[in-house]
Amino acid sequence: MERITVLGAGSWGTALAIVLAENGHDTLLWTHRQDQADEINQKHTNKKYLPHTTLPTNLVATANLAEAAQHAPTIVVAVPTKAIREVCGNLSKLLQEKTLFVHVSKGIEPDTLLRISELMQESLGTDLIKDIVVLSGPSHAEEVVLQHPTTVTAACENPASAEKVQDLFMNGYLRVYTSEDVTGVEIGGALKNVIALAAGITDGLAYGDNAKAALITRGLAEITRLGVKMGGNPFTFAGLTGMGDLIVTCTSVHSRNWRAGNMLGKGMPLEEVLEQMGMVVEGIRTTKAAHQLALKYDVAMPITAALYDVLFSDKTSKEAVDELMIRMKKPEIDEF
Repeated sequence: MERITVLGAGSWGTALAIVLAENGHDTLLWTHRQDQADEINQKHTNKKYLPHTTLPTNLVATANLAEAAQHAPTIVVAVPTKAIREVCGNLSKLLQEKTLFVHVSKGIEPDTLLRISELMQESLGTDLIKDIVVLSGPSHAEEVVLQHPTTVTAACENPASAEKVQDLFMNGYLRVYTSEDVTGVEIGGALKNVIALAAGITDGLAYGDNAKAALITRGLAEITRLGVKMGGNPFTFAGLTGMGDLIVTCTSVHSRNWRAGNMLGKGMPLEEVLEQMGMVVEGIRTTKAAHQLALKYDVAMPITAALYDVLFSDKTSKEAVDELMIRMKKPEIDEF
């Protein structure tokens, strides 16, 4: 049994805390809301995020960040990308020793263009970090809590730390692979949300399976182009954290990004979409960062550029799709 803290009691943070508790670990789940902590501890439910799930009785929650920081030598960070800087900054004042961090957030900070692990290093300081492991892959919380077979990847430049995380999470329904390609795994996990938004738009426009297949395939091509330019391994993007995560996020009703895109495709204004979702839609913020990265690295990302125009320049979804279809002709296969 290990002591582990999970920061963030949304659907994915809670699902991973359930896995760890069921694996026999002493797991403490932190939320910034006292009422949510009370619900988890007293009723063993988290109705807002996992309405049909009963939580293990050995899973304990707290709204005290100091208690969470001091509970365990391993901390899983499962807060939205926009909260990473603030939460890790507060955490840095509370930690007393080097800690193994596992992050499961999928995004890139706009303007700074930092990946999550880079953002954590900047916010925490290297003196407090033993290692940072990225846990990513095609994994909806709603299916993990039902113990449906799921596969993910633990990536770290230090293989021993990746294997440590593999051992913590792996069980009969959650299979964990390892990788040393942190950059590729983080880029794949972040940018698939952008393409999932676009996939939702094509479904909202009722463009059918041909359009979605084309979008997913060409979306993977531009994710790979950028990821390789940033130092990722091209084979990573054909794996679980690239193609695998892209498929599940673009095709599932569990996907927040697909659902948000679907509403946009049906003509709903962005502000109304966000109000109806009631949860963070990472792909919207990441679209801005991905567009900035494409310009920085001089990489062609036409789907990302079209989505950026829809989200931030008042272009209609149909106009964006039409412009994509009449672009200059080119070969299909890119050279890396």
